[in-house]
Amino acid sequence: MHTQEIIDSYQQVIIQIATAFGTGTGFYVKDYNLFITNDHVVKESSEAVISGKHVPKVNAPVVFYDPKYDLAFIRVPDGVELPDRKIGKNPVHDGDRVIAIGHPYGLKYTATEGIVSKAKRLQNGINYIQIDAAINPGNSGGPLVDKSGEIVGVNTFIISGGDNLGFALPSNYLLESLEDYKPFSGKTAVRCKSCSNVITEDNIDGEYCPECGSALSIPKLKKEEEYKPLGAALIVEKILEALGKDPVLCRRGPNRWEVEEGSAKIYFTYSENGFIIGDAFICMLPKQNIGALYEFLLKENYDLENVAFSVNNQNVVLSMIIYDHYLTYETGLEEIGSLIKKADYYDNYLIENLGALPRLEDNED
Repeated sequence: MHTQEIIDSYQQVIIQIATAFGTGTGFYVKDYNLFITNDHVVKESSEAVISGKHVPKVNAPVVFYDPKYDLAFIRVPDGVELPDRKIGKNPVHDGDRVIAIGHPYGLKYTATEGIVSKAKRLQNGINYIQIDAAINPGNSGGPLVDKSGEIVGVNTFIISGGDNLGFALPSNYLLESLEDYKPFSGKTAVRCKSCSNVITEDNIDGEYCPECGSALSIPKLKKEEEYKPLGAALIVEKILEALGKDPVLCRRGPNRWEVEEGSAKIYFTYSENGFIIGDAFICMLPKQNIGALYEFLLKENYDLENVAFSVNNQNVVLSMIIYDHYLTYETGLEEIGSLIKKADYYDNYLIENLGALPRLEDNED
């Protein structure tokens, strides 16, 4: 298969995964009707927000945790039908060409091509595939694909500071994990890292493996201990809920949220320096009639309250900022609600009346 054909075919089965702790990648395996990702991507969450080209944004349960192989399986929502992509059963060799596909840094459907630098690189008792294809944060859990289009591994980790030193879990370990979970399909389970037995929610001994006594955790049984926003983050999520948004579906990592309103997308961040920042990328500057557009933006900024326009390169951005010391539910509701409402209005108005260009949907195609 040609590289582009492989990349195009995998866009149908790749998903983006988000929890309160970060984002990552996953992919569909039809024979087991599961989404595959890394255990460290779901971070012991009982659920994860998933979305894809043919997968609606939903909060889906994590059904299997395999810390031994750093794998996790997510239940496929009802009604989702996706094509089959085969898991390769033959080992790769040094020098084989491979493609790593995922969402590094949130850049959707990014593919990097490279070679197998070392087919077996022993790390903590597991033979990983060492590759020179660039893997970055957000790639974790995505498929490593060979030149025939088969899945030969799961992109798992990089060596910090290394130059294209990426590692993927070989497909034989993935198949082993899938087969081990198969008898317990539908139940929430975890593999004991000590004795390798699969332990379900039905037979776990409190917080310990009934076979060897090692400490285990099934997040579904400890939901009261899962992530709960605090302080300003809690206020932001209460405001989003009051505005008709599901705060869980909006989460895009630690103190980050993405909100859709009509054709607008608004990004909120609670930064370490104490500011809640909202940015809506409205549209793009046209080649013609720029002066009239600038004049309109300046006049609007004179009259607007709580929000302001700016131009970042070619992007027209509508933004707001609140210092957390001054954030209350009432003030936040007014300012965040104003940004969301105005973003949906202006992204259409500027295009229809002042010739602005539609905002490009980054990395959707």
